[in-house]
Amino acid sequence: MPAIGIDFGTTNSSVALARNSGEVELTSFSLFGALTDSYRSLLYLEQAKESGREVLKSWTGPAGIERYLEAENKGRLIQSLKSFLSSRTLNTTEVFGRRRTLEELIARILTDLRHAAEQQFGISVQSAVVGRPVRFVGAETGDDDQYAEDRLASAFRAAGFKTVAFEMEPVAAAHYYESTLDRDELIMIGDFGGGTSDFSLIHVGPTSHRLLGNAGVGIAGDAFDAKIVRNLVSPVLGAGTSLRSMHKILPVPVWVYAKVEKWHHLSFLRTKETMNMLRTVEAQAVEPEKIAALLHLIREDLGYQLHRSVQKVKCDLSAHPDANFHFEDGVVNLETQVKRSSFEGWIADELQQFRDCVDGLLKTCAVPPSQVDKVFLTGGSSFVPAVRRIFEERFGADRIQTGNEFTSVARGLALKALRS
Repeated sequence: MPAIGIDFGTTNSSVALARNSGEVELTSFSLFGALTDSYRSLLYLEQAKESGREVLKSWTGPAGIERYLEAENKGRLIQSLKSFLSSRTLNTTEVFGRRRTLEELIARILTDLRHAAEQQFGISVQSAVVGRPVRFVGAETGDDDQYAEDRLASAFRAAGFKTVAFEMEPVAAAHYYESTLDRDELIMIGDFGGGTSDFSLIHVGPTSHRLLGNAGVGIAGDAFDAKIVRNLVSPVLGAGTSLRSMHKILPVPVWVYAKVEKWHHLSFLRTKETMNMLRTVEAQAVEPEKIAALLHLIREDLGYQLHRSVQKVKCDLSAHPDANFHFEDGVVNLETQVKRSSFEGWIADELQQFRDCVDGLLKTCAVPPSQVDKVFLTGGSSFVPAVRRIFEERFGADRIQTGNEFTSVARGLALKALRS
C-alpha cells in the first residue's frame, strides 16, 4: 500500500509519498508555467450554459487561481474551508442557487489532490495519513475538535479515499525532523499554519519516539493578515467613517470590515441583501468614495489579489525593517510604507498567546527550557522575526532549527504512513 501523507491546510496543501528506502517525494503542481509543491486550498466555481442548460464548473488549487484571474465575469472563489470545520452552524452555503455542504466543497479539492498524486506517482491512492491541528479553528471543546475531524474524514471519503488515519500536524513535523537525526533528542515543534498554531514536546531519535504533550491556539497566519488589512486597507474602504441618517451622524457598520479582514470570507458578502445595504450606506456616507471602493472590492471578488498584496508585505517585513504595501486594480489603489515595528505592535496580542501557549506546554510537561535540545519551527509564520524571538528568548538562537517550512508536515505524514 503506498505510504501517502496529505497536509490539507487552511491556505496551502501538499501531498507526499514515502518510499521503502525512506526517500520522500512531493507532488508537484503547475502554476503559471512553473512547478510548485504547495497547492492553494481553494475552490473556484462558475455557472455556464451547455446545450441550453445551466451547469456548474469548478477548478481547484493552481488551476482555480489561473481560471479566476483570467475570467472577465468572476464566479465564486471559496478559500480557507478548513477553518469552518468546527462550526456547527455552517453546514452548507449557497452556490448559484443550490446549497452545498462544507464536506462536498472540501472533497472537490481533495479529489484533485488525489488525482494529481496518482498521475505523478503512477499509483492508485485510496488511503493516506492526514494532518490535523491540535485544536481546529473555532473549537472550544474536545467534542468540537472531534466534530471537525469527523467532517474532514467524511470529506476524504467523498473524495475517494477508503481509509484515512489522522496525525497531529506538529507530531508529523517531528517525524520529518526525526528522519534527519542520528541521536536521540528532546525537541519542541512549532507548527504555524494559516488558521492554527500548534506546539509539541517529543522525545525523538533512532531509539526513542515519545510524545510528552501538545498545545495549540486557533490563530496563525490568517490572524496576522487580518491585522494588516485592519490597519492598512479597511480605513481606505470606509472603516471608522460616518454616515448621515435621519439628521443623525452614525458609524458605518463595522461587521462588514470584520469579513474583509478574513479575506476568505469576502465572497460571502456578495449577497443581494449586503450589496443593497452597502449601496444605501454609500448614498448616506460622509465619504462615499470609500464605500464605493468597498463595493467594488466585494463585487469584483478581489480577495485573492488583496491576499497576495498582504502576503508580500508580510514576507518583505520578515526580511527588512520596513516595506512597501501596494494594492492596485484601477479603482482601489493603495500604496504606503509599513514599519516592522508597527506590524509587531498590531500582532502583539497574538504573540502573547503564542508565549502563553509555549510556556503552558513546558509547565504542563514539567520540562524547563534548558532540557529542550532543539526547537523545530515550520509553517509560513515561522519566518516572522517576532515569532522566532519567542523561541530564541526561551531556548537560545543556536537551538532553533528550520527547513522545508511549507512541506515538512506532509513529509512527516508520509513517513508515518510508511511506518504504520
